[in-house]
Amino acid sequence: MTTRDSYIIENRGEALGVVTEQSSKEERFQNVTIRPILKLQNDLFVDVFKNYISKYKNDFYSYSTEKKLQFIENSIQKDIKFRNSLKGMVIGLFTINEYEEYIKNSSNLNKRMMNMLIERLKSNIQLFDTQQAS
Repeated sequence: MTTRDSYIIENRGEALGVVTEQSSKEERFQNVTIRPILKLQNDLFVDVFKNYISKYKNDFYSYSTEKKLQFIENSIQKDIKFRNSLKGMVIGLFTINEYEEYIKNSSNLNKRMMNMLIERLKSNIQLFDTQQAS
């Protein structure tokens, strides 16, 4: 294992979620790789989303909670450039072996990754309730 890979594994945290022998490869990858990265990068994702709001939807703060939740989902699903940026923040913390595993089934893993990220941002909705001074 390279120094970079060792560093990533050591500092990203342990697997989150249940991993059993019956777990599919995708489920195992999700719980061993993607979940710990999303948790590690949470503060960055929150700041990135706040910046996205300030650039593209400053009236976000006047929305109802339901509309804010819908905006979070739509911004990640429909804004390809933004979604690719978020994906890059996750993929950048893959080891070489994880990346090689990821590219074998990137489409399904991307769906899992983005759905998990959407839920993570939605669960942080209270951090988007008031406009933050930059």
